[in-house]
Amino acid sequence: MVELRFRTDEAPEQPAVTLDAFLDQSNATAVRLEPDDEPRALLPHLDRIALIEIAFPKFRDGRGYSSARILREAGYAGELRAEGDVLVDQIGFMRRCGFDSFAPARPLDMAAVERALERFAHVYQPAADGAVPVWKLRHGG
Repeated sequence: MVELRFRTDEAPEQPAVTLDAFLDQSNATAVRLEPDDEPRALLPHLDRIALIEIAFPKFRDGRGYSSARILREAGYAGELRAEGDVLVDQIGFMRRCGFDSFAPARPLDMAAVERALERFAHVYQPAADGAVPVWKLRHGG
């Protein structure tokens, strides 16, 4: 599995543990959220987490997008990794939700990833990435 990372800091080396295992210990710094896990359970612990890995077992399951945005809007600044069935056309949207690294189950064509990320110069709604919506730019906001 090839990882795609958009961070400049050192990649966390500790393996991610399940949410239940994370909540039962005080020394874990990496956690994995499954689609049914509640991301808000991590909010009291965000300051000690270096990596949150969010599972995408099927590309059709969008709950991971919501989890990412909840965590970023709560102030999580560590690495947020999408893992599993990650497709090229989803990466731009995942970045907007706050993901900054990806561990796709199948290799991605990096040229296609670059084209996908460069496709749209403007966004239309606010998101966790902080990009200013085009309508706000048009109206001087």
